[in-house]
Order: sequence, then structure tokens, then C-alpha cells
Amino acid sequence: MRYELFYWPGIQGRGEYIRLALEDVGADYLDVGRGAPDQELGVPALDTYLSGDATPRPPFAPPFLKAGDLVLSHTANILRFLAPRLDLVPEEENQRDWAHGLQLTLMDFVAEIHDTHHPLSSALYYEEQRDEALRRAALFREHRLPRFLEYFEQVLEQNPVGDDVLVGDRHGYVDLSLFQTISGLRYALPRAMRQAEDDLPRIGALVERVAARPRLRDYLDSNRRLPFNENGIFRHYPELDGEL
Repeated sequence: MRYELFYWPGIQGRGEYIRLALEDVGADYLDVGRGAPDQELGVPALDTYLSGDATPRPPFAPPFLKAGDLVLSHTANILRFLAPRLDLVPEEENQRDWAHGLQLTLMDFVAEIHDTHHPLSSALYYEEQRDEALRRAALFREHRLPRFLEYFEQVLEQNPVGDDVLVGDRHGYVDLSLFQTISGLRYALPRAMRQAEDDLPRIGALVERVAARPRLRDYLDSNRRLPFNENGIFRHYPELDGEL
């Protein structure tokens, strides 16, 4: 099956979590948002779904995925659908439920990361809420960042079949999602992450293993991998990293 991924062009965002799964296994997919409008792609193609013209069950927002006649929205929901088809999750139902729970926790983490630079509203520019962002980011660095990171380090440590992966005994989609989150944090909060990662050897080792996977390494080195920038979820404002 050829999958169609719908996400905004120009940023990695939440769509990148889905791209990583598709790229890791060499799946056949079309990145609709990055296509040209004259090919009936790009933002106009997203809009036909969001408006309900293309489907009677419109998604609220990207990312969403088209698989045959099925249209799925929400990152964790899409990955739950894709993972068995891409062989990125164990076969046991309880393991799949565990993986989905971890993915939902990562999505909560991502939301909190985003809110460090937009604590009041996405409708406002960062400069319009900078003072609130400074306070929010300081609290995040002190309390929430270590809480989430220590949790995933603990999950790796307590995996009964080994600490190389989060779920089961082989690489899966949640490992890719943790890789993406750590990569984004290293871009956004390099100072805080250098301090935090001294106590996270298992997470660090997992990130290195994921980055070395052959197909993923090729993707990360290609122009298909959009760079982090100050329009996405992970934004580097030095003052939010405690560099005042």
C-alpha cells in the first residue's frame, strides 16, 4: 500500500514522528504537504480534507494519514495503526497497548515542550508572550524535563528483556519517537540537555542506535529531513535555555 501523509510544509512538527516510522522501514508514501499545488498537492490538498470536501469525517488538524479509503488523524493514533503493518511493534496485544501508552506519554511531553515558547496561545507570536515563556521554560527545565526523561530512562532499565529498546526485545516505533523527541530537545534546549543527559545513559545509547539504522541514517542525511527551525515544535531561543 502507498500511504499519503498530510502535514504542513516547512516544519517537522508532529508529522515527523510518522515520517520516521515510514522511512525506517522503507515504506512507500507520499508527503502530500510538500508537493506542488499544480500536482494537486501542497496546502490546498490538506485544506480539502480539513474543510470536509474530501471526506465526510474531516480531521481536526494535521497530521493525518490516508491508507486506501481510510483517513486517520492524530500522531499516536496513526502510529498505532501503522506499527503492526510496518512490523514496528510486538504481536502481543498487551505489548501493543504498552507501546501506545508510551507514545501517548511522549505526545504529552511534546505538548509541554511546545508550551515553553507559547505558554499563552499559539495565536500570539513568541515575542508577545516572552515574559510568560521565560517563567514557563524555567519551571519546565527544573521540574518537567527531568521527570519525563527519568521516566523513559526507567522504562528502558526495567524492560524485562533488555534495555536496548522500550518495548519487547526489538526496535519499534516508540524508540523512533523517543529519538525524535530527544533530537528536538537537543536543538531547543542544548544547555539543559547536556546537564540532564549525564544521568541518562540508556536514552543516549538508544538515540545513537536509532540514528545508525541504515535507512534512517540515509533519511537523516537527505533533504527529505527538514531541519529544526523556529516555526516548529522545537525552537531554540537561548533565553529559554537559561542563557540570559
